[in-house]
Amino acid sequence: MDQQESSKQQRQLSLQKWVQEQLLRLHETPDADAELSIVSGDASFRRYFRTRFRNQNYIAVDAPPEYEDSETFVQVDKLFAEAGANVPEVFATDFKQGFMLLQDFGDDILLNNLEQAQLSKDAKSSDAYYRNAIDALVSFQQHGDKNRLGPYDRQELHREMSLFEEWFCGALLNMKLNSDEKQLIADTLAFLEDSALSQHTVVVHRDYHSRNLMIVAGETSPGIIDFQDAVAGPYTYDLVSLLRDCYISWPQQQVVEWADYYLAQAQAAGITKSVTRQQFFRDFDLMGLQRNLKVMGIFSRLSLRDNKSRYLADIPLVIHYFMESSSRYSELSPFREWFQSRVLPLAKERLPIQES
Repeated sequence: MDQQESSKQQRQLSLQKWVQEQLLRLHETPDADAELSIVSGDASFRRYFRTRFRNQNYIAVDAPPEYEDSETFVQVDKLFAEAGANVPEVFATDFKQGFMLLQDFGDDILLNNLEQAQLSKDAKSSDAYYRNAIDALVSFQQHGDKNRLGPYDRQELHREMSLFEEWFCGALLNMKLNSDEKQLIADTLAFLEDSALSQHTVVVHRDYHSRNLMIVAGETSPGIIDFQDAVAGPYTYDLVSLLRDCYISWPQQQVVEWADYYLAQAQAAGITKSVTRQQFFRDFDLMGLQRNLKVMGIFSRLSLRDNKSRYLADIPLVIHYFMESSSRYSELSPFREWFQSRVLPLAKERLPIQES
């Protein structure tokens, strides 16, 4: 057994002991057996376990404090809860050890339900799922206190998109970029940053998609998880994360219909105010392109640095989104042409990209 695995096992034993102590406190009982079963590890250093006591399930979180910020998680959980969002209740925390005990939303993620609806051509169900998710989004955008969150500023937008050059072009595709190519990338990033920063600012979950939304028994509003990186940022960011999901895709006309539904709800809630439909879809598309470049870099890094190669299989869909949306904007023609002629051939050698 290597040192890393030994450390994980030791942390699990410490977490189990801590959870038993919290269950004793919560239930005021002299005996509480807290057997932990692994639920998942995600794209970070966090691990999630399930324990059951007196017919109630709990999620125990192992979030090593040297890597994860549990205090921010709890603060953002409170912010979302106060905004009416369906987020897990926090029963206990130990920030020094990096442990948390949370409400258990179960395992029924939205993605599985959407895939089933898509497979069975159940348009009514998929429409209901997306409208419920959009209703929840509009609600926390309307009622969430964005002033309690850090800004999604130019520096952060740029840092994220720069992962495209470093990890996708450089590390994954082994491209040696010349000065003209570097300048083209820099100009494109600046253009997308300008667009994002011009948008109305709201509470942004930052990863609002089908793997982070749960179907909770007896509730219409989805359970929302993985919100700890929330910021105050562009109003279209979470919407494009949801509708141009990295893990499931829909025909463009269907995406437009759901986006129109959001626009109507957001206007009624006073979020988009005087934004025209034309401006809204421009904001939506350009925000999606920022996210596309970011995700190409993140998924490449997850594969190469963190040995999570499964994420490479999701990059082709992200490239498809990028090529489709960028074709609508003449300002992006030079970058798109460069991407198509220089980047795409190399990407096809490394990734399962279908010829369109």
